[in-house]
Amino acid sequence: MWIIITLIVVALVLVFWLMGMYNGLVKFKNRYKNAFAQIEVQLKRRHDLIPNLVETAKTFMAHERDTLEAVIKARNAAQSAQKAASAGDVSSMKNLAVAEAGLGGSLGNLFALSESYPDLKSNQNMMQLTEELTTTENKVGFSRQSYNDAVTMYNDKCQMFPSSIFANMFNFREAALFEVADDSERESIKVEF
Repeated sequence: MWIIITLIVVALVLVFWLMGMYNGLVKFKNRYKNAFAQIEVQLKRRHDLIPNLVETAKTFMAHERDTLEAVIKARNAAQSAQKAASAGDVSSMKNLAVAEAGLGGSLGNLFALSESYPDLKSNQNMMQLTEELTTTENKVGFSRQSYNDAVTMYNDKCQMFPSSIFANMFNFREAALFEVADDSERESIKVEF
């Protein structure tokens, strides 16, 4: 009788332990998906600010049409990459990082060029948009850090024994970090007027 009770208790402990391991994987997966959603919110805000910035700059920078068009083109590419991005897909995350880096580069060119236009630098609307964009860039950075932290915890859980057995058994795949594709892109956009 004691043997049967002991076996039942051991079986229950084992079942609850396995359930806890599975639920832990689910929790960490949901955490990184939520963190990615926060990045998307900030990127959308960033993408929404850019047309206003370009419109404001247009009035002062009539001879810089190519630069302004490059910013809009990079914004559109970044928006497309964002829509196609999936938190668990390595290639779509890489494409998003490349598109966002391209947008950052074109914005950097716009801000560098705007130094030549004192009226633009002193325009109240431009200063306000620049401040909002700077704040948004900071939020994007924090969101990326949060996402990468969540992905690292999830990936650790997927790779560590014994939860790695469950991760493989139930198709929990490693998630991709949101990394900068090129070392030259690691510098933040300077938004100073």
